[in-house]
Amino acid sequence: MDRAYLERLNPARLPSPCFVVDEALLAANAAVLDGVQQRTGARILLALKGFATFATFGPLRGVLAGTCASGPYEARLGRETFGGEVHVASPAYTPADIEELIALADHIVFNSFGQLRRFLPRVRAAGRPMEVGIRINPEHSEGRVAIYDPCTAGSRLGVRRKDFAPEMLADIDGLHFHSLCEHDADALARTLEAVEEKFGAFLSRLKWLNMGGGHHITRAGYDIDLLCACIARVKSRYGVQVYLEPGEAVALNAGLLVASVLDVVATDALPVAILDTSAACHMPDVLEMPYRPEVIGAGRPGEKAFSCRLAGKSCLAGDVIGDYSFDAALRPGDRLAFLDMAIYSMVKTNTFNGVPLPAIARYDSRTEALEVVRRFGYADFKNRLS
Repeated sequence: MDRAYLERLNPARLPSPCFVVDEALLAANAAVLDGVQQRTGARILLALKGFATFATFGPLRGVLAGTCASGPYEARLGRETFGGEVHVASPAYTPADIEELIALADHIVFNSFGQLRRFLPRVRAAGRPMEVGIRINPEHSEGRVAIYDPCTAGSRLGVRRKDFAPEMLADIDGLHFHSLCEHDADALARTLEAVEEKFGAFLSRLKWLNMGGGHHITRAGYDIDLLCACIARVKSRYGVQVYLEPGEAVALNAGLLVASVLDVVATDALPVAILDTSAACHMPDVLEMPYRPEVIGAGRPGEKAFSCRLAGKSCLAGDVIGDYSFDAALRPGDRLAFLDMAIYSMVKTNTFNGVPLPAIARYDSRTEALEVVRRFGYADFKNRLS
């Protein structure tokens, strides 16, 4: 996405702030993922925790094998709006969760054998076919940021080899691991070595292996050949069906967040442009990861004529998006477009400080068709509080 793209989109047509998802770019990502499916026979699921803008599921539906969820709400959304298989994995379930999920899920993955023992009788008595899995912890870290590393010391996520219960293999259909985050296939290859070393003896007795998410398959330069080789080796060696659950890769670089400058204030450092969006409320990964999102037409500080800090409108002193430079000084009313905002932004938005949620629009850059599918107001803020 560049200035020419932004001119075609014409942000003046949009409310501000507004998330925009480009269905043409979603279709391009889906084609890459389907190429992996066709080459390997793996089944790729959309991880709803990363992208759940169901108004734009059209380019994905019927291409990907289904969705994966973290609980009943996502599972219901996948069943109602996407179709295909519905897989669920959670650190823990309540009895009420299980009652909902047995009507929705095709696969239920448990995080411990304790939960499996507790809920397996209810799952088996559901009266519909469902497959059951256990999440494993390969105890092999590839994560660069501890908060996103399920294999860090003391992790609650997944069963370690020393806690595995081989006597319960007859009660499960597959194993699930998820330990990657924005990684290339070399990280998967190393992780698979750890998985095989610790759990390989069990795999040939099971139906499937779910390799979770964090695979950056649609990123430029990703080693798809190595990914396919990893999948082929596992299928050949153990005779299992392989599943992948990417979230980011499905909608990578397929969306943006359009926002407006409200004010520019002087400080003893850089001028600060206060926007009608917020890192804390609308793109919390900017603070959690942390990272600096790219802005169309902007450069690094000092690269262009006017350097400034972009910040949100919440009261949080650290509600800072990053430092940038522009060809000219920013003024109130200027529109900015933050890149790669389809993933892990809309699903994490909040209304801290009563900051309004951004609208949501679908766009097709092939036809320039644009539709604002959702606007949020006071009722959305009020009704979630009491």
